[in-house]
Amino acid sequence: MNITKHEVDGAYVAVVSGDENEVLINDVQSALDLMATVRYESDCDRIVLHKSILSESFFDLKTRLAGDILQKFINYYVKVAIVGDFTVYTSKSLKDFIYECNNGNDIFFLPTEQQAIEQLAKLK
Repeated sequence: MNITKHEVDGAYVAVVSGDENEVLINDVQSALDLMATVRYESDCDRIVLHKSILSESFFDLKTRLAGDILQKFINYYVKVAIVGDFTVYTSKSLKDFIYECNNGNDIFFLPTEQQAIEQLAKLK
């Protein structure tokens, strides 16, 4: 796991990426572990996650994995942006879920790391 800390206008954002094909989040516990590691190592409560570190089952809403994991981020007051190409998914419910998240204040699905950093940095 690679954690890079960025500062934008006084706000700190941690970017988490993995080695190629390295899935870091498979379940709720691994998400909590990652969140704790990022907070400990970077002291950030705004985190950018590359889509590749998430299990593909995260993007199948029937598994409830996305909801369970993202609820933990909200419970612990951690803002998160997931970065990647989401056009590969055809599920209408997933597209609706992404749309709703992007119109909120806690969770975002964005195409680029730079957009994610800027989005998280401007939050209060």
